[in-house]
Amino acid sequence: MRAFDVMTSSVVTASPDMTIHDAAQLFVDKHIGGMPVVDANGQVVGIVSHRDLLHRVENGTGRSRRPWWLEALASSPRDQAARYVKEHGRLVSDVMSDQVISISEDMPLQQIAELMERRHLKRVPVLKDGKLIGIVCRANLIRALANVEPPVDGHMHDDASLRDAIVREMHGQRWGLPKQSVLVKDGVAHLWGVIESDEEKRAIRIAAEGVPGVKRVESHLQRSSGVIPTL
Repeated sequence: MRAFDVMTSSVVTASPDMTIHDAAQLFVDKHIGGMPVVDANGQVVGIVSHRDLLHRVENGTGRSRRPWWLEALASSPRDQAARYVKEHGRLVSDVMSDQVISISEDMPLQQIAELMERRHLKRVPVLKDGKLIGIVCRANLIRALANVEPPVDGHMHDDASLRDAIVREMHGQRWGLPKQSVLVKDGVAHLWGVIESDEEKRAIRIAAEGVPGVKRVESHLQRSSGVIPTL
């Protein structure tokens, strides 16, 4: 699937000259956490979110004043000015992020998820010919996952083929087990080996459980003591 398949096409937007109060009201009324900022020409010029309105003087959430000498040591004049603008700015253009990361409608979901994770994004505008046509939020990706029907496996599998499939699933992973550490009997996978973390144990179990035809997984994995033997 691609961005076009999961995006929200009816996008709530703000304008640069919208007041902070009106933007906050939109967040409440529309039950959203952020929105693109679109100018009079239809160009996306920023993103405004809950985070941008987190510290405000109107409701007493502004940051407390620190002694001037501590403030001078902790931050630069630029940082101090940016904080003041966030807390006192009247318009969306004052507090919005103008570093807009956008995607195209044909971007695969895998790339979107990687982009969101890498850049710590909760939402990305979808543009076509420079114009806003939708938005993809984390919730859109979760909704796409919920709509995927789990595969139904109606085939018969012998133990040898299941063993090979488990080993293939772990192939190339640094935590993967060699073939001699995997045994399948009557559809039940038995796993042996020495691991260094609970995460490895969990990954090995999930890899085996995900192979169609495996009825159950029995783990005989042992944690490494981390002690280097002496000669």
